[in-house]
Amino acid sequence: MADGHSAADRRARTERARRGLIDALFGGGAALCLITAAHAALPRFEGSPLFSRQRPVQVVRGALAPPAAPAAFLAFQDPEPGYAVVSPFGLRQLPWEASGRLHAGIDIAAPAGLPVLAAADGVVTRMEADAGYGRFVELKHAGGLTTLYAHLGRFQPQVAVGMAVKAGTPLGELGSTGSSTGAHLHFEVRDDQGRPLNPALFIGRSFAAAEDLPLRAAARIPRGVRVAYVSNIPKAKREEMQAKLDEAAASNAAADAASATLADLSPNAADSAVDANAVVARGRVAHGRPHARLRLRE
Repeated sequence: MADGHSAADRRARTERARRGLIDALFGGGAALCLITAAHAALPRFEGSPLFSRQRPVQVVRGALAPPAAPAAFLAFQDPEPGYAVVSPFGLRQLPWEASGRLHAGIDIAAPAGLPVLAAADGVVTRMEADAGYGRFVELKHAGGLTTLYAHLGRFQPQVAVGMAVKAGTPLGELGSTGSSTGAHLHFEVRDDQGRPLNPALFIGRSFAAAEDLPLRAAARIPRGVRVAYVSNIPKAKREEMQAKLDEAAASNAAADAASATLADLSPNAADSAVDANAVVARGRVAHGRPHARLRLRE
């Protein structure tokens, strides 16, 4: 009995072990199938074009932000924001001038005392005063460009030659010093050779590289002469204009006197240096002053 009982027990234990192994293998296979199916259902990015074109992002205070754009090579702003240009770049004739000449910048009319701002990042190279520009500041910029701010009423005390300034830095106050027709800013842009450029092609624009600067287009001088209207003529120019008027009046008086003298001459005055056939011819010289000359007819 003992041997038979032992053999039956062994067969029972073997059967239970075989069934447990089968159950374990079946359950593990099913779980592996489920895991494989779930993994296959997940989206894949590594091979997609979108994933390959993604750029690294910059984390700013816990938030995602796009990478910063590269700084511009040179950017210009308005030196007197909010006020219009009253005299553009080009050939211009003022009331006291006999003909047109180049107006090498632009004039911006505004109330005296307003701050005049640096148009671009640069270094102060001059702060001077002369009879034409009055008080002026000059800045040197990238690309060899310079800007000039003229007719200032006063300089900004904190600004000095050799100082680096950012665009928008106050350089002085708007005024009417020098040969000026009233409170306004005369603003110039010049190239590395000192040649004047049209400021209208720079103000409000940003340039990514030196080759983007519109040097050739800005150097062109528009055709035609613009007759300038001015509300205030400087005292020295008024005196100059009056002197020209007085000279013209004297020339006219002399011409009239010569005409009257010729009219009184007798046709029989053969010995006269000027006979009755002499006539008075009037004309104009290059600067607009009338004159008279005698011309003899043979």
